[in-house]
Amino acid sequence: MTKKGLKFITVIVLVIFLAGSVTYYYNQVLAAKPKAYTYSGISDLYLLARIIRAEAEGEPYAGKVAVAAVVLNRVRHPGFPNTIAGVIFQPGAFESVANGRFWSLLPNRESIKAAYDALRGWDPTFGALFFWNPAKKVSRWIWTRKIIARIGKHVFGR
Repeated sequence: MTKKGLKFITVIVLVIFLAGSVTYYYNQVLAAKPKAYTYSGISDLYLLARIIRAEAEGEPYAGKVAVAAVVLNRVRHPGFPNTIAGVIFQPGAFESVANGRFWSLLPNRESIKAAYDALRGWDPTFGALFFWNPAKKVSRWIWTRKIIARIGKHVFGR
């Protein structure tokens, strides 16, 4: 194993050790009671960090956390799969999974930290279920979504 690979694994193990099992409290705008969600294990953190790196590389830190927040918001929404893996690998859900970018990049320190912050409850999108880059070709349907936030090059909507 290379020094770089060993360093990466050490960082992941340290993050998991420090994080333990993270409980995320989410209060939907229309929900009466907040629900607690517990994500544990390396796989959820790793998948979130990987989708952040693939979808939000070059974006400000809040934009990276926002991408993870969209994934977590979808997990809680009845119209989407109820796992992080299910949301990320839902056909057509993320451009980076479809075009292979997700598979070609490993998480870096910043994407791991952003995933951790999202799991701890930071949602800079205030409940967004979608995000897109208006500079890229997108379907007209996405523009029918209510725009909640603009962070970096991405627009976030519900």
